[in-house]
Amino acid sequence: MEVFDAKDRQEWDDFITSHSEANFLQSWDFYEFYKSRGNKVVRRIVKADNRIVGAYAGVVEDAKRGRYLAVAGGPIVDWGKHEALEMLFQDMRAEGKKHKCVFVRVRPQLELSEKNVNLVESFGLKPAPMYLSVEFAGVLDLEKDEEEILKGMRQRLRRALRKAEKNDIAVEKSTDPKDIHEFYQIELQTAGRHRFVAFSEDFLTKQFEAFAPNGEAVLYTAKYQGEILAQNFMIFYGNEASYHYGVSSELGTKYSGAPLLHMEAMRDARQRGIKRYNFWGIVEETDIHHRFYGVSCFKRGFGVEELRYVPAHDLILKPAHYAATKLFETARKKARHV
Repeated sequence: MEVFDAKDRQEWDDFITSHSEANFLQSWDFYEFYKSRGNKVVRRIVKADNRIVGAYAGVVEDAKRGRYLAVAGGPIVDWGKHEALEMLFQDMRAEGKKHKCVFVRVRPQLELSEKNVNLVESFGLKPAPMYLSVEFAGVLDLEKDEEEILKGMRQRLRRALRKAEKNDIAVEKSTDPKDIHEFYQIELQTAGRHRFVAFSEDFLTKQFEAFAPNGEAVLYTAKYQGEILAQNFMIFYGNEASYHYGVSSELGTKYSGAPLLHMEAMRDARQRGIKRYNFWGIVEETDIHHRFYGVSCFKRGFGVEELRYVPAHDLILKPAHYAATKLFETARKKARHV
């Protein structure tokens, strides 16, 4: 086995998408987005007999608390292959040192279990004080037909769908990055109502520009009498359709168009042969004071299954510096209630 820089987009995506658990977090285009933002990226593959047996992509983050290499949703590998895993984690350590990082943060694409946590920690990783990407998600099995999904929904959501159809709410689709400008304006409204920090227009546009040319990003818009109610930024990659971002206007709180957008995206995902619809982050049903509790109730209304990933773990490269980072992140996590 040998480790190389990945050079071939097609070879990379063919390998990543051959693993059912993978999603856009390890796609080639996601790291093209990071490069467009001026970040240093790492794409590494392990080969045996000229065939890829493991891969990971990461981005170097220059945070005030210390530079680190972030590997979200990776590595992608057969987790039963100890030698390949050993080489991947050794290489992450080497790449982290090469880029003068304090630590390497990894959120594996593994379902949470004691066995899987022990496996990750057997390679020298320690539980991270802060999350890296979503660790608790709501997913739907798209091998169920639409009628089955409707039956599994909460009654209130089914009523909202019927009402939206009765009101002749139209659904439009776009792959034009210029349309992100309007999405950003409505994101500002949404952020104000739900008290979160909005992404910049440049961040959203460049992300859409990275995925759209290859048919991986679609902007869904629900309109009532020409006015926007809601928009969903969807990513289709491999075996998964991802509800990446969603926004709604003030009018959208009266005429609910969001459920229609999800149903349309599910239909499109099935046509692509995709088998999983990921609503992404949800919070515990008991966490009623969390700012995303309402959004989580909406997602659960579709009858999602709960998917918990092994949480983020760190490969510590500079212990003294990392100790200060850990204290800072622990306090920050508590203050932000995340």
